[in-house]
Amino acid sequence: MHDAPCRTTGFDETEHDHQACVAQALTRAEQLCQQRGARLTPQRRRILELVWQTHRPVGAYDLLQQLQREMRAAPPTVYRALDFLQQQGLVHRLASINAYVGCSLPDRPHDAYFFICRSCRGMTPLRQEGLTATIRRQAAALDFRIEQETVEILGLCPQCRQQGAA
Repeated sequence: MHDAPCRTTGFDETEHDHQACVAQALTRAEQLCQQRGARLTPQRRRILELVWQTHRPVGAYDLLQQLQREMRAAPPTVYRALDFLQQQGLVHRLASINAYVGCSLPDRPHDAYFFICRSCRGMTPLRQEGLTATIRRQAAALDFRIEQETVEILGLCPQCRQQGAA
């Protein structure tokens, strides 16, 4: 049921065709919304595109500022769009830093585990099936039904440690 976590970037980010990456995410989002009968309005699509502009978490107010350069937008508009994108599995919310990242696996259920740098706000997914199995066993032992699973681990990335970030 669960696959590898979202995002292919990390603290040791490799070169890739970023325009193709964004285009692929948007195309996949359009296809999934169409299949699900969900409406990916132009504004929702633009907010998703802004989330994907970098491979770093982005806050709702940052998105609002970017959107306001192009059109009239208010905070509720952005939050409603982000709620929709989350419900469709197109973005993940990182509660510890109150930000959003695009999901590269929106068409299938999966675990969302992230290492997040508290200094530069860079993030990378944690890929560990053992952790998933442990969480599932504990939930079963407690007769607890997991509905959503996001694990966020805060710390300092190698670059920020090297620069002496406090």
